[in-house]
Amino acid sequence: MAPKSPFEAVDGSPLPGLIGNSTAMTEVYRMTRMAARSHASVLLLGETGTGKELIAGALHQLSDRESGPFVRVNCGALTESLLASELFGHVKGSFTDAVKDRTGRFEAAHGGSIFLDEINSTSSTLQVKLLRVLQEREFERVGDTKTVSVDVRVIAASNCDLAKTVAEGDFREDLLWRLNVLPINLPPLRKRTGDVELLARHFLEIYNRKNQASVKSIAPDAMAALNDYNWPGNVRELQNYVERAVVLAQGDVLESYLLPSAVTGDRAAAASAVFRPSDEESLVSEFVFNRISKVEENTDDLYKQIVAPVERELLVQVMENCNHTQTKAAQLLGINRNTLYKKLQECGLSKSSKGDDS
Repeated sequence: MAPKSPFEAVDGSPLPGLIGNSTAMTEVYRMTRMAARSHASVLLLGETGTGKELIAGALHQLSDRESGPFVRVNCGALTESLLASELFGHVKGSFTDAVKDRTGRFEAAHGGSIFLDEINSTSSTLQVKLLRVLQEREFERVGDTKTVSVDVRVIAASNCDLAKTVAEGDFREDLLWRLNVLPINLPPLRKRTGDVELLARHFLEIYNRKNQASVKSIAPDAMAALNDYNWPGNVRELQNYVERAVVLAQGDVLESYLLPSAVTGDRAAAASAVFRPSDEESLVSEFVFNRISKVEENTDDLYKQIVAPVERELLVQVMENCNHTQTKAAQLLGINRNTLYKKLQECGLSKSSKGDDS
């Protein structure tokens, strides 16, 4: 019999604050404990809603930097100029609103860890600055010439394939290699066999307490529907549906009619259910269906006839529903604000939107 590798000997039991004992998650727990022993950069890869921030927090807590600060930054929520100031700080007078010196997140994380979520949304200019911090552990504040040195462990995360992003010219290859020292791939919920039930019952307890409700169990057909669903939004989507069901439940059982029709697949039950999708949720499917039904068969220009008009109309209606506020619209669409801004520019809609509202 071949000897076990050191990796196999590492504890694969669930980490504090994380739910799930599937084989896929056991590997994540093991890798997280292995990575926590070092000071190397870690890159968390996984779809939206898979728990990257929780793993980042666990990495910090399990490391010898636990007593130091753990600083979180969502790189996709800020414009390039604001993000540079947020990460590296600025000096008074460096730009219009810089009325006083400000310490950046890297300085604030000195002696601890910094979590850079949505690292793929950063600009090429900012990527150069991040590369220098990773290589030299130093930087300058915006508008300053004084070099600041920091001792910080970098944990980055992306919900897209960074190798593909590099190939497309949108991400620096040298930065990827600096970040990708210890990669941890977080599995989507659909590949976590057995974890849906554990998570659903966990969220049931949480939202019972939060809403002073008493939904004691989940009906067998409701649980079967949850187990069979593909979960494109992963754990975050499951959490949302369980909370909604607890709020709408009239008795002590979470029945299947309280779940969206996308989960149950039962259109008749959905029609009489308490839940009704919002205008925003029904907007995409209704508009796309109407457009597709009008496209001629065997067309060679599907993009111009379907995708481009759908995209523009969707942006118009979502921006109107969000009072032309980019941050709210980006959250609703599930994209970062930089991506939304580019789309608005491409469609000639950027002038009617509100910019720095983060």
